[in-house]
Formats: sequence, C-alpha cells, structure tokens
Amino acid sequence: MLKHLYIKSYALIDELDIELHPGFSTLTGETGAGKSIILGALSLLLGGRADSKAIKAGEKKCTVEATFDITGLNLNDFFEQEELDNESDECIIRREVLASGKSRSFINDTPVSLQQLKALTSQLIDIHSQHKNLLLNQEHFLIDTLDGVAANAHIRTEYKSLYDQYRALRQEKEELEQQIQSAKAEEDYLTFQATQLNEANLTETEQDELENELNTLSHAEEIKNALFQTSDLLQEGENNLLGQLRTCIQLLHGQAEVFNKAKELADRLDSSYIELNDIADDIGRYAEEVDFNPERLTFVNDRLNLIYTLEQKHHVSTVAELIALQEDINRRLQSLNTSDERLRELDDALNGCTKQLHKTAATLSESRQEAAKHLTENLKERLTDLGMPHTELEFAFIPKSPTPSGTDGVSLLFSANRNVPKQDVSHIASGGEIARLMLALKAATTHYAPLPTIIFDEIDTGVSGRIAEKMALTMKEMSTNGQIISITHLPQIAARGDYQYRVFKQEEKQGTVSHIAKLSDAERIEEIAHMLSGETLTDAAIHNAQSLLDSSHT
Repeated sequence: MLKHLYIKSYALIDELDIELHPGFSTLTGETGAGKSIILGALSLLLGGRADSKAIKAGEKKCTVEATFDITGLNLNDFFEQEELDNESDECIIRREVLASGKSRSFINDTPVSLQQLKALTSQLIDIHSQHKNLLLNQEHFLIDTLDGVAANAHIRTEYKSLYDQYRALRQEKEELEQQIQSAKAEEDYLTFQATQLNEANLTETEQDELENELNTLSHAEEIKNALFQTSDLLQEGENNLLGQLRTCIQLLHGQAEVFNKAKELADRLDSSYIELNDIADDIGRYAEEVDFNPERLTFVNDRLNLIYTLEQKHHVSTVAELIALQEDINRRLQSLNTSDERLRELDDALNGCTKQLHKTAATLSESRQEAAKHLTENLKERLTDLGMPHTELEFAFIPKSPTPSGTDGVSLLFSANRNVPKQDVSHIASGGEIARLMLALKAATTHYAPLPTIIFDEIDTGVSGRIAEKMALTMKEMSTNGQIISITHLPQIAARGDYQYRVFKQEEKQGTVSHIAKLSDAERIEEIAHMLSGETLTDAAIHNAQSLLDSSHT
C-alpha cells in the first residue's frame, strides 16, 4: 500500500508531504483545487511522460517520491532479477524531472530505467481515471481481465513460449522460401556458369605460364637463330670463344714456373671456362628444343582466349578470382539442395509446433470461458447492488488466428434494460452505466487478484444519491483486500471513507499553491456539508453531513 507521498515543485505544488493509511480513503476539494495535479505527479511514478512544463515556475526540477509497504507481495524475484537491493518491507520509489525535459528514476535510491520503474509500480498501484473506462472496448484489457480471474498465468506463459517458437519457425520458413525462390530463378544460369567454369579446368598459375609460352612460340625463329649464333660464337666457329679461352689457359700454365701469378690466373680462367662450357651446352640444347609449333600455338591462343573471355565475363582479372567464383557458384548450387532439405525440416517442425500451439490455445480459451461464466455472475450481482438489476452481460468469444495472447477474439456484450438485446458495451452503455460496470469489474477482479493500491479518479461521474452510496459501499468492500483511494465530488462517497483528505489552493507570496490535508472529524463534517450545500453552510447541510458520517461508520 501507499504509505507516504512527497511531491516538490510540481505544477502548483510547492511542497507536499503526507502520510496515507490502509483501508478506504477519499480525496475531495473544489474543482481546480489540484486533485488532478496530484494524480499527474503520481502518474510519473507509473512511467508517465516527463514534461519540463510541469516543473513549478522558477525551479530547476520537480520530485515525486512514494513509500510503499510491500509486505506479502512476493517481489523478491523482481528485485533479484533486476539486481536491486531490498532488505525491508518498505520500498521507496522516486522520479525527478529536470528542466531539460529528461527524467531520472530511482528504486530505493538506486538509479533504474523507466522500464524497471514501470515494471515495479504496475504491481503496486493502479490509477483508474475516467478515460480508462474506454478499456472495456479493448480486447487486450478484457483478455487480461479474464486471465486474472482464471489464474492461468502458467498456461499463458506456456502458450507465449510456443507462440514465439511458432513465429520464429514461420519467419525462418518464409525467408527460406524467398531465398529458394530467388535462387531457383537463377538456378539455370548458375548451372550454366558452373558447367563453363568446371569444364575450363583452370589452375591458378596457368595464365602466367601460357602467356610466357605464347611469347616463346610467337618468336620461335628469332629465338632459335639467336641461340644457334650464340652457340657458334661460343664453341662451334673457327675462332670460337671457348677455343680461344683454352689457348689462353695453356699459355698461362706454360709460364707458371717463371711467373708465380700465372698459375692463379690460369686457375681463374679454368673456372670461367667450365661455366661458359656449361652455358654453351644449355644454349645448344635450348636451340634444339625451341621450335615453331603451329598446333601448340593454336592451343595456347585458344586456351588464353578462353581465360580472357571468362575473366571479362565475370569482371575479374586473374584465374585465382575465377577459381574462387567457381567455388562460390558450386556452393550456391549445393545450398539449393540443402535448402530444400531444411525447408522440409522446417515444415515438420512448424506443423508440430502449430498443433501444440492450438492445443495449448484451446486450453487457454477454456480457462477464459470458464472464468467468463464466474465473472459474469459476479458482475450481475454487483451491478444489481449498484442499481442495475436488469443487466445482461456476455463475454463473446470469436476464434481467430494465433496472436501473442491466444486465439480468442473477445468482446463484452451488455444490456442494462429488460427486453433490450445485448450489444457491444461501447455502443449501448451510458456514462453512468459504464462507470458502475467498471467499478463492479474492478471490485470483482480485485477479489481474485488483489492490487495493493487502487486510486479511483471520479469514477462516480454520472451517478448520484442512492447509487453513489452503493458505489461507496463497493469501494469500502474492496478496501478489505487493498488500499482504495477515491477522488470524488459526491458527499455519499466521501462520507464512507475511513479517512478523508482535502485538496485546496491558497494564494501565497510565490503565487497560487495547492495543498492537501487530512481532515479531522469536525473538518470532515464541514467539508461534506459544503459538498451538500455549496459555499454557504446551512444548519441542514451540517446536520445531513453528520448523519452521513454517522451512518457510514455504524
């Protein structure tokens, strides 16, 4: 429950610091006194939009802080999961809005994200304002309500897990089908490319080798003539170089006894002779090997033309790149076969998951329909007490394709009058009927799943007199399961509160300031009397106020 509320520098609030109590409390005050301002501040704790315009003029930030008693709420899992400290039965939640428009959130003085803040406060407090009556038109609200009554969280969790798996499998299948369709559209072309590259039987170094061979074949006569002439000069001609070199060696050896350097020079010429002789042998052999071969020249030209054509076609410049492309194309063709196999596997997995999903969805739907029966009877009883004895209600279920919440389409059919056919509640119910229906729904669901604190913001709109008294009794009953705070303009409801708070404005030096104060018994009589008679207090109004309070606490 909400134990303490502190607001500073928010709108018309300079500083508000108030203790709150368990049970049923009412909040009253003139229109424009600041009740909506307090709700706006509280909405920040629920993750509402931060707006720097809400900061009181002249201040750099506003602060809203609430202390909750969380005894028995089993929030340990939340604190452990979010790695937050909480070693007591109290939890302090704070949000600050800065002049820049940014905000900061804290749980027990630890900075947290807005998502963490929302996740916690949604389990602690519910602010029900008039616009929330529109939730009756929203399928997700009706489904969540029925699930709360059915206490089927374990089934819904199982279904959600299956649904996530179902969606993932379906998405993977759709993407794979698109890939296969796209790949098969170019399969013939890929096959042609692969055949052409495979038949080319390329090797990484052959282009360089063929280009070198082509040069040799194209100049074979020139090369052969040069080699023969060189061989002739070295060893074949009359004055060949090797013969002259042998003569030089002999001359030097002949002078070795009389000229000691001659032997060294002769030895050096011997080494040169041996090397030149080897070179001459190689030249002779190459001269015999080099030959003009038209057939080989044609083959080399054809082979190089094939390589150049493939390189140009595939926009590459080397055989290595062609080989890499060939491997990639072969992989892509191979993947078509494996994709077909994977598609069959996905079909089997998706079929199995879909069957399990629909089976679990049916169980989920059964639990909701059973809950709808109990809830409908409960609502009829409560609405009879609220002055609507002829109410007919029905939760209409329409099967639909799987969604994250199940396969149920749910709407609420309603009729408040005898012999009037039930229609969608949004089409037939008046404002006062909607208000009572929503109160009855809140009261019924709170019985199944109590929420620590519920704040009703003028839920009594469109009702008065005896019906207001009945609504007050309903909220009083709800307060046995949790803290109920009602913002009201009706004295019948205000009087039923265990505690009453008054919101009022005062003109002060810094301008108009909103305040809130817990009323004493005497102050309650005066406040309720004003609610009965207006600005001018009459003895009759005071007497009626006293009577209302006395009857409310007997």
